[in-house]
Amino acid sequence: MPAIPAQTPAHTPLHWQDGIQAPPPLALYVHIPWCVRKCPYCDFNSHAARDALPEARYLDALIRDLEQSVPQVWGREVHSIFIGGGTPSLFSAQGIDRLLTQCRTLLRLSPLAEITLEANPGTFEAARFRDYRAAGINRLSLGIQSFNDQHLTALGRIHDAREARATAEQALALFETVNLDLMYALPTQTLAEALADLDTALALGPAHLSAYHLTLEPNTPFAAAPPALPDDDLAADMQAAIEARLDSAGYGHYETSAFARPGQHCRHNLNYWTFGDYLGIGAGAHGKLTFHDRIERQARHKHPRAYMEALEAGQGGAVAETRVLSRADRVFEFMMNALRLNDGFDPALLTARTGLAITALQPGLTQAQSRGLIERELHCIAPSERGRRFLNELLQCFL
Repeated sequence: MPAIPAQTPAHTPLHWQDGIQAPPPLALYVHIPWCVRKCPYCDFNSHAARDALPEARYLDALIRDLEQSVPQVWGREVHSIFIGGGTPSLFSAQGIDRLLTQCRTLLRLSPLAEITLEANPGTFEAARFRDYRAAGINRLSLGIQSFNDQHLTALGRIHDAREARATAEQALALFETVNLDLMYALPTQTLAEALADLDTALALGPAHLSAYHLTLEPNTPFAAAPPALPDDDLAADMQAAIEARLDSAGYGHYETSAFARPGQHCRHNLNYWTFGDYLGIGAGAHGKLTFHDRIERQARHKHPRAYMEALEAGQGGAVAETRVLSRADRVFEFMMNALRLNDGFDPALLTARTGLAITALQPGLTQAQSRGLIERELHCIAPSERGRRFLNELLQCFL
């Protein structure tokens, strides 16, 4: 889920006449913050489940949060739902069914909506997964990370390679669309081992694959005590080899870390990257909503207990932070998302999503072009091969 950048003190109100003719597509993100064990590389808002999960209480809070949020999105069609975490598959299928029933009742949910649930192999139960499908989940995203027992242990995962393969096989038999998450540049990993993970995933035949470079995020155990990671040259070789192997297997590389067979792109994530709107509910969830006079970022209370208590108290609700995007915010946040798309974007999308003319990008575009980080045509601005490799350097041009 995209992070909320630092607060900007001043802002310029946005009006429809600034260039936005209608609000962008709308999605719903639901955060379930518990997992069996916190992984040492993870900086998401997740909490190890030390006791029985307060599933019913948390679902009550989610539904109350949704009820309070409905006026902000009244009448707008919701095109996708993504239930992330944490490990949402720790919740029962009955709980997920209850949640989705309320989503259908309270929101104008598209009959063709993509509805994704994140799951981990260590929580797999065939009957539960079948019931998730019956509840309306039509896309499953599995946190595999590796099919190598040594690397799974180093990453602190609770499953082994056998469980990873068995879960993926069952998921592919049950769900219309399955994404497998893989990581590379793992502690002590070789190029051959990275490709062996990928080949195992390809043999399973998922519609979508995500391949992430392991990074040491601040305030994580890995950042405090870094493991022995492949050097930059080896990590770059892994990335290049993975991209080539996926291309030859018919997977389009449409976003920095995302690969899909034709027509199988993740619609929910594409909405993020094209600067669409999303309502975020759940502990620590972020959202972005477009109103007639502003674009607004929201963040819910981060700790699950604080989130539930705020909704139970009924005083001020779940939102802990609200921020209106300034002109500079809109430029940077649009580019932060759109430049993740390998094929780039039509400049008209900038105006449609932010109300700003292409001239707002000119200083950054000039700098990025001079450094060979972007390719620009009349109807397309896209990161160059160098820009894709050094995405952070490219984004700095628009700060």
